[in-house]
Amino acid sequence: EVDVVRNDKFKIEDLSCYDKILLSPGPGIPSEAGLLLNVIKAYAGKKPLLGVCLGHQAIAEVFGGTLRNLQNVYHGVATPCRVVADDILFNGLPKEFEVGRYHSWVVDRSTLPSCLEVTSESPDGEIMSLRHRELDVRGVQFHPESVLTPVGKQIISNWIDC
Repeated sequence: EVDVVRNDKFKIEDLSCYDKILLSPGPGIPSEAGLLLNVIKAYAGKKPLLGVCLGHQAIAEVFGGTLRNLQNVYHGVATPCRVVADDILFNGLPKEFEVGRYHSWVVDRSTLPSCLEVTSESPDGEIMSLRHRELDVRGVQFHPESVLTPVGKQIISNWIDC
């Protein structure tokens, strides 16, 4: 069972009854996304978290990373994604696959804190996914729910089933 709630229409404690929390895409940047940052602060280490796009960026920010604006914006663009570290999200998938991208911001690799590990990247080295080294917290910059991400259903299934 899945419930969808707006990022500004709930109380943090309302999420305590859920097994997992998926932090959804934008629009905007994490600091403008209602309670998004506070959800990560409250539940990281207590519940499995998966951030998608804006949610991924918010995870990086909460743990000390920063974002940077891309010169080339990706809105409805499929690009290759290469797995660079084993992660449950990519179980049963090839090491490279197409992903749907809809963003103009990325996590700045030069500010990535040591507690976070890059698990996949774009051909030009942008972070496409990451995970916390100790907590059950991970994020993907791309959109697994997009038709432009043919393996997206498997990625979500891998997260749900772990």
